[in-house]
Amino acid sequence: MSKGSTAPRPGDPGTGTGRAAGPRRGGSRSGRPPRGGRLFRDGAPGGPVLRLFARWVRRPLLPAVRLWRRNIQLRIVAGTLLMSLGVVLLLGLVVIGQVRNGLLDAKEQAAQSQAAGGFSAAQDKAATTPSAPGQQDGGRAGASVNWRSTLVEQLASGGQSAFNVVALSLDTDDAASRGVRASGEVDPAKSIPADLRHQVAQGADTFQKFTSIHYTSEKASEAGLVIGKRLNDAEGDQYELYYLFPLTQEEDSLTLVKGTLATAGLFVVVLLGAIAWLMVRQVVTPVRMAAGIAERLSAGRLQERMKVTGEDDIARLGEAFNKMAQNLQLKIQQLEELSRMQRRFVSDVSHELRTPLTTVRMAADVIHEARVDFDPVTARSAELLGDQLDRFESLLSDLLEISRFDAGAAALEAEPIDLRQVVRRVIGGAEPLAERKGTRIVVVGDEQPVVAEADARRVERVLRNLVVNAVEHGEGRDVVVKLAAAGGAVAVAVRDYGVGLKPGEATRVFNRFWRADPARARTTGGTGLGLSIAVEDARLHGGWLQAWGEAGGGSQFRLTLPRTADEPLRGSPIPLEPEDSRRNREQAAAGRAQEGTRLTSVPAQSAGDRPQLPVPPRLPVPPRATVDPTALPGSGARVVARTAADGDGGGAGTATAGANGNAEREDGTRGR
Repeated sequence: MSKGSTAPRPGDPGTGTGRAAGPRRGGSRSGRPPRGGRLFRDGAPGGPVLRLFARWVRRPLLPAVRLWRRNIQLRIVAGTLLMSLGVVLLLGLVVIGQVRNGLLDAKEQAAQSQAAGGFSAAQDKAATTPSAPGQQDGGRAGASVNWRSTLVEQLASGGQSAFNVVALSLDTDDAASRGVRASGEVDPAKSIPADLRHQVAQGADTFQKFTSIHYTSEKASEAGLVIGKRLNDAEGDQYELYYLFPLTQEEDSLTLVKGTLATAGLFVVVLLGAIAWLMVRQVVTPVRMAAGIAERLSAGRLQERMKVTGEDDIARLGEAFNKMAQNLQLKIQQLEELSRMQRRFVSDVSHELRTPLTTVRMAADVIHEARVDFDPVTARSAELLGDQLDRFESLLSDLLEISRFDAGAAALEAEPIDLRQVVRRVIGGAEPLAERKGTRIVVVGDEQPVVAEADARRVERVLRNLVVNAVEHGEGRDVVVKLAAAGGAVAVAVRDYGVGLKPGEATRVFNRFWRADPARARTTGGTGLGLSIAVEDARLHGGWLQAWGEAGGGSQFRLTLPRTADEPLRGSPIPLEPEDSRRNREQAAAGRAQEGTRLTSVPAQSAGDRPQLPVPPRLPVPPRATVDPTALPGSGARVVARTAADGDGGGAGTATAGANGNAEREDGTRGR
C-alpha cells in the first residue's frame, strides 16, 4: 500500500506562516532613555509616581533578597531544585514524545490494515454484484446509491465504534451522482479535508491524513485518522470510500502517561530538594558554627572552641580551627603579659626614680644657688645640671602619663570650657619662646565663643605641644592659630610656615621618641613624647588630632573635638589643608591662566563689523565646604613633596599615608 501524502500528526508542529512581530521597544538604538525621562536604578524611565510604586514593590522583596545573599544553603537547594526540574521536564518531554509516536505508529498500522481489508471487501462486493441491464440513468444512479448505503452499513458494522465509514461520489456535473453515505453520525463535509479528497480523486492509491472528526449530533469533535481510496461500484461508477479512525483511546493513554510523569517528576524534584537540603546542611552547619565562634573570638572570648566529631574533612577543619584558636589565645596571653610587664616596668621605674631624683634635685638646687662663687666652668656645669634635671622630671611625668594610657587608667574630667581661654593661656606661655625665635603668633576666629565639653588640662597640654612645636619649626615666620565651631564639632588649627613635612614622615610623626631630624637640637628641651601624649588625649575625648604638611611650605595641625562628650564626630569645621597651601595656589593660578587664555583666544575684529555678542553671566564660585571630607576616618592624608626646581618652596608631588591610631590615621603629620 502506497501513501501519496501524510498529514502532520496531532501535536506535531505544522508549517509556520511566520510570527507576528511584537511591539517595538521604545527608545533609540543607542539604548538611551526617552528625552525628559528619569531613570530608576534599573534604568526604567518614569516619574515620582512610578518611583514610589517601584519602591513600594521593592520593599517587601528586600528581606528575601537579603536572605538569598546571606544563606548559601538556600541558594544551593534552590539551584538543585531548578536543575532537577529542568532535567525532569526534559526527560518528560522525551518520554511523552516517544510514547506519543509509539501510540500513533501502532494506531496507524492497525488503521491501514483495517482499511485495506475494507477496501478489498468493497471491491470484491462490486465485482460479484450483477448490474441490472435496461435501466434508465436515473434508475441506475439510484441503484448505485442504494448499493453504497448497504456497503457502508456492512463495513461499519464490523467496527463496533472503532471506526466509521463514509462513501462519497466523485465531484462531477451529474447531480444524481452526489450521494453521500456515512455511519456513526459523521459529518463528511467537515471531517474529510478537501486536499485529501483532491488526492483521492486524482490518484488510484490509498491516502491518509490526521484531522479532526466532526459529528452532526451534539457529540464533540475528536482527533482522528482518515484513510481514503477511489473505487468502482457494481454499476462501474467511481466513488470515494473513507475510513475514519478516532484517536480517543490514544489520547486517553497519552493523558495517563502525562499525569503519571508529572506526579513522579514532582515527587522526584521534592525528594531531590530534601536530599540536597540534608546534604548541604551537613556542610553548612559546621561552617556556620565556625563563623559564630570566630565572631565570639574576635569579641574577646578566646576560650571558644568548635565541637569536632568524626574524621572527615569537616572534622579536620574543626581541629585546625581549634588549634588556631588555641595558638591565638596563647599568643594573645603572652602579648598581654609582656605588655603588662612593660607597663609595670615603666611605672615602677618612674616611681622608683622619683626618690633619687628628688635628692639629686635638692643637691642641684644648692649647687645652682652657690654657682656665683664658682669658677665659670663649674658655674656653667651647675646651670646645665639644673636644665637636664628639669628635662628629666618632664620625661618621668610623660612616662607616667603614657603608662596610664597604656593601662587604660586615664580618666577624663570633662566640663564645658571656652577654648579661647585655653588658647590665650597657651599663647601666653609660649610668648617668651616666640620672642626669642622672632615669631609672631596670630589668633583667628576668636570673635565668637568656642565651647565644648572637654578636660581643660588635657586640651591645654595638646595645644601647648602644637604651638611650641610650630614656633620651634616655624623658622621665625608667623604662626596662625585658628578656632572654629560648626555642627557638633569644634576645632583648633595651628599653622606654621617653616620646614614642613617630607614624604614618608607622616607615618612616624606620632611615634614615641621619633624626631624628623635627629641632628636637630631641641631648643625647648622636649622629651619626644609630646605628640604621642597629645594623640592619646584627643582619643580620650573622642576627637581627632591630624596634620597636613608640605616640604618647605609649613604644616598645619588640627585638633577636632565633639561639642558634647561621647558624641561621634562626622567632620571638622576647619579644612585640614589650608587655603594658602601650594597646591591650592597652583590650582587658583591655573584657573586664572585658563580664563585669560579663553579671553585672548577670540580673534580681533574691527569695531565696525564686530557683532555685539551677548555676554553670559559668570557663575558664582561655590563656597568651600565647612566640613572637610578628608576628616572622615579612613581617608588618606596628603603630604606635598618639594621639588628641586622649586626655588620658592613650591612644588609638586604627593604622598599619602596614615599615622598611627584612629585619630591620625587619615592624615600625614610631621615629627616633633
